[in-house]
Amino acid sequence: MNTNKFQHKLMSSNFSKDDFKKLEIFFKTANEKTILTQGPKVVEFEKEWSKWLGVKYSTFVNSGSSANLLSISILKIIEPKKKEIIVPTHTWVSDIASIIQNNFKPIFVDMDFKNLGPDNDEIISKINSNTAAIFLSHIQGFNALSEKLLKIIKKKKIQLIEDVCESHGAKFKNKKLGSLGLISNFSFYYAHHMSTIEGGMICTNDRKIYELSRLLRSHSMVREIKDTKIRKHYEKKFKDLSPKFIFLHAGYNVRNNEIGAILGINQLKNLDSNNKLRTRNLKFFLNNLDKEKFITNFDINGSSNYAFPLILKKKSLKLRDNLEKLMKKNNIEFRRGGAGGGNQLRQPYLKSYTKGLNIRKFKNVEHMHFYGYYIGNFPILKTLKIKKICNILNSL
Repeated sequence: MNTNKFQHKLMSSNFSKDDFKKLEIFFKTANEKTILTQGPKVVEFEKEWSKWLGVKYSTFVNSGSSANLLSISILKIIEPKKKEIIVPTHTWVSDIASIIQNNFKPIFVDMDFKNLGPDNDEIISKINSNTAAIFLSHIQGFNALSEKLLKIIKKKKIQLIEDVCESHGAKFKNKKLGSLGLISNFSFYYAHHMSTIEGGMICTNDRKIYELSRLLRSHSMVREIKDTKIRKHYEKKFKDLSPKFIFLHAGYNVRNNEIGAILGINQLKNLDSNNKLRTRNLKFFLNNLDKEKFITNFDINGSSNYAFPLILKKKSLKLRDNLEKLMKKNNIEFRRGGAGGGNQLRQPYLKSYTKGLNIRKFKNVEHMHFYGYYIGNFPILKTLKIKKICNILNSL
C-alpha cells in the first residue's frame, strides 16, 4: 500500500465558484420559455470568442472532435477534387479519423522535438498537386508553425487547418494560433485551458466557411444560413420542400447549449491571466528538470502549456519502467506517449492505412511513443510543489 501523502493529479477542475454562481443566476431567472439548447448565450459566446481570438466568425459545437469532423467535412465540399491531407503522427485520434471518415487519404509526417508538432520541412516535402490541406496540430500549448511553411502554402495555395485544441492563447509572431489558417478548431474539454463541460469551436475569417459550419452543425438545414440572400436562393430553388426542412448536405447534430455557453463566457475572462501562470510554471519546471536525463530545449516562445512535457533522452526501456515506478510511488499521475498516446500509426484503426509502411522510420514520434510523457500544469500550481516534482523526477 502506498502511504505517500504527496500527490500531483493529471487534471484540475477549471470550474470556479463564480462559474456556478453564473449558472445559479441563469436558472433562478429561468421560466418555461427559457431556452436551454442552442440559444442567445451560444451566440454571445461565439462573438466573445471571435473577438478574443481575432477572427470574424466562430461556431460553438459539442466537442473539439466535432470541430475536427466538421472542418474536414467542409474541406470535402470546397476541395472535392484533391484527395490528400497532410497530418501529424503525433496528434489526437479525431484529427486522423475525420480525414478517413471524409474519404481523404492521410499523408503522415514525423514529430519535431522542439514543439511536439509536425516537422515543417517534412510537410513541405510531401506537398503535391493532390494535397487538399495541411491539418496541423499545435500540441500541448506549443506553436508548430514556421514562417517557411506559411510562405510555401500561401505560394502553392494549400489550405491550412489548425487544430488548437491543446493550445488556447498560444501565439506565433504575436498572432494567436487559430487565426492563421482557413479554419481552426478548439476544445473546451475538462482538462484543457478552459471548459464548457464538453465543447468545441470552429473559427474562420471566411464567410462561406462560417455558413457551412453553421449548416453542418445542425443537420445542414438551410434555415441555419445567416445570409438572407443565400437562404432565400435555396428556398426558391427547392420549392417542393418546406423552407424549414431543406437539408443541403449530409450534416450532423453537434450543437452545444446555453449552459456550456454561460461557462465559456465566464471562463474566457480569466483565460489570458491563467495562461500566464501556466507559462510561468512551465519555465520553472524546465529550468529545474535534469537536462542530462530529460529533453528540456523546447521552443517555448508564445506557448501556453496546459501540461508539462516529460521526455527521456535515453532510449532505455529499463529507465522508462523505473521512471513510471517512481511516478506511481510518489502519486504523480501521468500519461505516456503525449498527445493521443504517442504514434498514431501503431493504433488498430489505422491498420489498413499503414500496410507496407515502415512506422519505425518516424523516429521522433516513435521515441515519444515509448519514452515521452506529460503531467499536469495548472494555474493554481505553486513553484514549491513544482520544485518537489522535479526533485522526484531527477532522482531517477
